[in-house]
Amino acid sequence: MLTELETLSQNIGRLIEISQRHHEARRALEKQLADARAECEAARAELEQMREERNALQAERDSLSSKIDDAQVRLNAILEKLPRAKAHAEPDNQLDLLASSQQEVETEAGGDVTRHGENA
Repeated sequence: MLTELETLSQNIGRLIEISQRHHEARRALEKQLADARAECEAARAELEQMREERNALQAERDSLSSKIDDAQVRLNAILEKLPRAKAHAEPDNQLDLLASSQQEVETEAGGDVTRHGENA
C-alpha cells in the first residue's frame, strides 16, 4: 500500500506540473490573443482614419473638378465674345504689321536707305 501511495503521489505531482505548464501556455496564448486584438483594433482605427482621409480627398477632387468645369464654361463664354479670326489675306499678326511698318520707313526715307547692323 505504501508503494501505491508513492505512485499516486508521483502521479499527482506530474499532474500538477502538467497543469502548471498548461496554465502557463494558456496565459501565453491569452496574452498573444490580447496583443492580436489590440493590433487588430489599431488597424481598424487606422483604416477608419484612412477612409476619412480618402473621403475628404474625394470631396476636394470633386470640388476642384466642379471649379474647373465652371472655369471652362466661363472661358468658353469669353472666347465666344472675342472677335473671330480674319481671313488669311488680311495682315493681322504682329509680324505682318512689323513688315508693313518697315516698308513704310523705307518709303519715307526715299528708297535710298543706308542699312546698318543685322539688316545690312
